Amino acid sequence: MRTGILVMITAFVAATFSTASMAQTAGSSVTVTTTEMRELAKGWSAKKQILGKDVYNDSGEKIGEINDLIVAPNKAVSYAIVGVGGFLGMKEHNVAVPVSKLTSQMGKIVLAGATKEALKAAPEFEYAKQ
Repeated sequence: MRTGILVMITAFVAATFSTASMAQTAGSSVTVTTTEMRELAKGWSAKKQILGKDVYNDSGEKIGEINDLIVAPNKAVSYAIVGVGGFLGMKEHNVAVPVSKLTSQMGKIVLAGATKEALKAAPEFEYAKQ
């Protein structure tokens, strides 16, 4: 019994250290080079820098918040789902906004020319039924 546990621990340690330079993706492993790792580090973290962040117009007025990001089949982030109105997500109106329309200005996410009223008047985004 003790030998079996030792074999499992040894196999776990060997697997852990042999994949130390590999990044994990859903269902597979991919090797990431040092150069690629540097490029990844320059990117944005959706969780830390985008999701849940306020969206402003170019007049500095808060008009909504980023609730989600949509990744197209070609693996590009295509739309941001911006929630408008409501309180703590209740009765919020979600609108799909092309990410190309969003900019970062002085640490804020900006949707130039937009107003709360215009976003509330836009068709509400609905997720596809799976």
